[in-house]
Amino acid sequence: MTGSDSPSDSRHLPSGVHEAVRPGCALLRLETTESREGVLDGAWWPRSRDIGAELPELLSALTRHLGPVTRVGLDTTAWAGLPTRIVVDDRVVHIDSFPVGDDTVLITRGDQDLFSLLVVPPNATPEAARAAMAQAVRADNISQAEQILIDTGSGQEPSD
Repeated sequence: MTGSDSPSDSRHLPSGVHEAVRPGCALLRLETTESREGVLDGAWWPRSRDIGAELPELLSALTRHLGPVTRVGLDTTAWAGLPTRIVVDDRVVHIDSFPVGDDTVLITRGDQDLFSLLVVPPNATPEAARAAMAQAVRADNISQAEQILIDTGSGQEPSD
């Protein structure tokens, strides 16, 4: 898990963070006040679409930075074997099905504090993933997750 200040260029992350962005990591803009302005609060680049393998690590990392996570919202069509709950760090986290698409995951802390993360496809190239994640964490980002993936080429299938 890597945190970041808003980069001045949407295609670049601060040095050091760039090398840390790889499959299996998340990048967050940890603003928890009511005045959050960006559309997204961060980005996650899972290694696969196997939610049982991917979600526990993400939730453990989020819990370390945000405190206890109570719910996760995912699109059932995007993930293999979506459970209704998962135990992470000895806490039950409820999994809700939302039609948010395969490009977004919703994280709830407490009763109402909601975080929206861009999901970078596991097969994205490192360059495209870095660009998408950098855009998602910009405080002034007004693009939805789907548009970010289109703009950065992160949602495209690799060519043969």
